[in-house]
Amino acid sequence: MDWDQLELNPRVITAVKRGDCRRFFLVNSSSTVQPLFDISEPEVRQELRDCSVLGARAALVSAALQLLRGECPSLEPSHRLSLGCPVLDSLLRGGVPLTGITEIAGESGAGKTQLCMQLCLSVQYPREHGGLGSGAVYICTESAFPSKRLQQLISLQARLRPELPPNLVTSIQFSNNIYIEHAADLEALQVCVSRRVPIMLLRGMVRLVVVDSVAALFRCEFEAKEARERARHLLAFAQSLHRLSQSFSTPVICVNQVTDVVGDSDSARCNFGLVDRRVLPALGITWANQVLVRLMMSPLSGWDAVRAEGSSLVSRRLEVVFAPHLPQAYCICSVGKEGVRGIAVPTQ
Repeated sequence: MDWDQLELNPRVITAVKRGDCRRFFLVNSSSTVQPLFDISEPEVRQELRDCSVLGARAALVSAALQLLRGECPSLEPSHRLSLGCPVLDSLLRGGVPLTGITEIAGESGAGKTQLCMQLCLSVQYPREHGGLGSGAVYICTESAFPSKRLQQLISLQARLRPELPPNLVTSIQFSNNIYIEHAADLEALQVCVSRRVPIMLLRGMVRLVVVDSVAALFRCEFEAKEARERARHLLAFAQSLHRLSQSFSTPVICVNQVTDVVGDSDSARCNFGLVDRRVLPALGITWANQVLVRLMMSPLSGWDAVRAEGSSLVSRRLEVVFAPHLPQAYCICSVGKEGVRGIAVPTQ
């Protein structure tokens, strides 16, 4: 957006540029825009009027219905990061978006870390095979990185992805392109995200950032009475992740823990359609507002378990809780030696 084309007060243009606003949306209230640029309300109203005139002249305005119908290809992402399985990619309409925070929430042992490691391998494939042709940085905040499990996934990549040329799978040195970082407290986590990770992104060493998990440190370093302080630090951390993702077109995957639903609590009312659940993603509405795509992995048992073709029982459910481009849906999947694989359940 060339703000110099607008007939505005130079002070207003300077404020808008300082706010790093590269796109604009037509809104009904100037109060929505005013806090972003620290300018007066009359100046904001004049700015919105000029933007609407300029946008109409240049045919830059797109209706929400056009986006829904897919009539604005220039605004649609041209590529997504594959999860390494056609069924899982179908659930997400191609895979993980390249910008924004994608959250994978679930109980302990649900398979969240398994899926993250699978993405760390998938990102290393060329773009024509669903990857980004680069490495990944994996930030651990809870426990040691499961290196033995990663080596097992690497050795069985040909089994997980039989559609790929065998020479391609064997030619990639997967373990050499995954960089492990450990953050024992919030200060170390912020330093890692704001200093070391940008250097790796600038050098083209990585194109995927994984934080496992985002809830661990924020839960243990703040007491219940410090909710406001925790929210402030959480927003600052989320903004750092958003800057990385937007600046380098890099997917950011955050693993999240879950919290028990007790009675008519605030978390129970903010369930985003997850009704009749005994657990919900942690960190509340403050963190949820920073997430672009929220996925949830849950164990299955009893009649909900589905038997795969000649294999053991499938015990996982991967669900889209919310996303701007996806409906609420789910698929059944298994966590095997070769990784997380979706199961195409035949319709009756």
